[in-house]
Amino acid sequence: MRARRNGLQEPGLHAQDGPETASTLAEVAYRQLRADIVSGAYSPGQPLRLETLKQRYGLSFSPLREALNRLQTERLVVTAALRGFSVAPVSVEEMWDVIETRILIECEALKRAIRNGDDDWEAGIVASFHALDLQVRRRSVEKVSDGSDLALLENRHQEFHRSLISACRSHRLLSLADQLHAETQRYRLPMLAGKIPAAPRDVALEHRQIMDATLARDSASAQQFLADHYQRTGKVIEGSVFA
Repeated sequence: MRARRNGLQEPGLHAQDGPETASTLAEVAYRQLRADIVSGAYSPGQPLRLETLKQRYGLSFSPLREALNRLQTERLVVTAALRGFSVAPVSVEEMWDVIETRILIECEALKRAIRNGDDDWEAGIVASFHALDLQVRRRSVEKVSDGSDLALLENRHQEFHRSLISACRSHRLLSLADQLHAETQRYRLPMLAGKIPAAPRDVALEHRQIMDATLARDSASAQQFLADHYQRTGKVIEGSVFA
């Protein structure tokens, strides 16, 4: 559907643009905005004015507005009458609510995946763990960083956790897990970037314990290791950021 105002096409959309193009632009706007909010490019509470966003991303109002509405449903953006959109605030209470909800969702998904997973699922877990472990070791020895190593680490970290629950056979659980992951990233990324002093902790061992229990089909232990892993991260952030 071509966007028009007072008979004029909205900037950024052309006469030949149809529903598919508009949908693609909205997806581009959503992904770019989401990545910038999660990475901290926008501060909590910062206004997200459409004119400013249009200049930053080179997109028109329609896809930007659609992206903001979508991010609002994911609790990354809030809106208020007469004030428009702004980045969702952060708080220790909100952080623990997200972490505890994530534990509930992912432990249930992990339990189902352990019950339903096949050989390919197991191989995917092993491969994603290996990729994550390599990047963790690489970051520990490299002295110079341009930020790309952190992005790769975070991608591999997400891929590992996603592989654990990929056989749960529930699109809704997987979607919720992805949403909660994005919400927790806002609290975790400063720690990964070195802006928060990390408490002594063997994260590689934590991931290996989760993997080993999962591959052994020990559902109770796997869920406990997963819950402990997320709770430790929350305690580090609470003690460093919100102390």
